[in-house]
Amino acid sequence: MSSHHCTAFRPCIDLHSGQVKQIVGGSLNDKDESLLKTNFVSNEPPSYYAKLYRDNNLTGAHVIKLGPGNDDAAKECLRTWPDGLQIGGGITLDNAQTWIDAGAAKVIVTSYLFPGAKFSLERLQGLCKAVGKNRLVVDVSCRKRGSEWIVAMDKWQTMTDMKVNKESMDLLAQYCSEFLVHAADVEGLCKGIDEDLVQALGEWTSIPTTYAGGANALHDLELVNRLSNGKVDLTFGSALDIFGGKTVKFDDCVAWNNAVVHIKADGA
Repeated sequence: MSSHHCTAFRPCIDLHSGQVKQIVGGSLNDKDESLLKTNFVSNEPPSYYAKLYRDNNLTGAHVIKLGPGNDDAAKECLRTWPDGLQIGGGITLDNAQTWIDAGAAKVIVTSYLFPGAKFSLERLQGLCKAVGKNRLVVDVSCRKRGSEWIVAMDKWQTMTDMKVNKESMDLLAQYCSEFLVHAADVEGLCKGIDEDLVQALGEWTSIPTTYAGGANALHDLELVNRLSNGKVDLTFGSALDIFGGKTVKFDDCVAWNNAVVHIKADGA
């Protein structure tokens, strides 16, 4: 396997109240549902997207349960592509193995690692021991405060005590096999990626990392590839035609990935 890195497209399935939706990340609010800004609600069942990703061999896709009422929908996805999808949202030590047993390739965790919004290394170590490092993804979703990025939890409503930087990512990488990074400030807005964050992630990360937030054009794949030196993969959400978007075609993303596979195989 060549050491050559190249940014790949990683798809998502965001579940809210049992349906596939695309939501403006910063608008999720447990106290006031009326604040929720929704870009798209699918007429298709969740399994439609799982099958689409499976048929196009789009590995590393993440299924995120945004709040309660999504377990059945998530299990439907996992049944459609066993061991092909990652699952996040409400993952704890108590249920992580259950989701692996239900067919998840990996579990994605954030909020559980921050009891009282404070990072718990003990909880991370416990999860790692329970499911194995290779089955664990840490979601370091964050919001910008000044010139720094701070990890946000509880559907991005609560700021934690952890900064996203090389030191914190090196610590987390000892216990997980992958990072998922939602840039909550730009999530769902389709107004462009956080270029500074993507570049920083490329410098800081030592394990596979996927960035999500604001991507609105196919050339964002080239942009992320350049900014991160190919070390960060990219998720499109609301901009994708399969989610009602107007600016990015799903088939073009698949074609990009197929080209990337050839580049990696050739070691170009």
